[in-house]
Amino acid sequence: MPVKNQKKGDTDMEHCMQPIPIQTYALPYPSICFPQLIAWNTNIINTTIFEKVMALFRNVNDLGYYQPGVTEMIGTYELKNNQRGIVSFTFTNFANMPGLAHPVEFMDSITADANTDIIYPLSDLFKPGSRYMEQINAIIEKQISDRNIPLLDGFQGIKPNQKYYLADKSIVIYFDEYDITPGYVGFPMFPISGYDLQSSVKSTSPLGMMLS
Repeated sequence: MPVKNQKKGDTDMEHCMQPIPIQTYALPYPSICFPQLIAWNTNIINTTIFEKVMALFRNVNDLGYYQPGVTEMIGTYELKNNQRGIVSFTFTNFANMPGLAHPVEFMDSITADANTDIIYPLSDLFKPGSRYMEQINAIIEKQISDRNIPLLDGFQGIKPNQKYYLADKSIVIYFDEYDITPGYVGFPMFPISGYDLQSSVKSTSPLGMMLS
């Protein structure tokens, strides 16, 4: 179980400026690794991380692709940001078994403020009423053109709950396999400098804190 790593006398600023200690846990079977924050008052974040990781496993299982002793499964994570109390992770679950035309892989992510135990969907990074979706869509459309990314049915734009993660002062928007691109593209990702969206960014949000 996570343990507390601060004394009550520690200030919020000290907590904010320190990287958050992270412990990796592993399920022996299936082979799934996941992180937990070792910090005060991060129960919501840690619970949500575990729920997201297990949801990825259920995606594979619900498709009938998980057979103990037969399916090769790898569940893992990457830490994309750990600064100023802001953490951002991606989680993936890869599965393969005899008879599959190709492996299957699912991906999810989480961005949260460990100081407040608050998780941020994309929409909560931006000021109410701002035109952040239009700004992001325009940048993605340009990247699609510049990078010659093949599409299945054009680009219809992002959603308020679009998947994303933070990496320092950038935000990376991504889509599931087969969402907007053919399967061989994998997970199409679009890195965007936070400064290109700064007029719309909420200063108290994780992205706003990274830009300050």
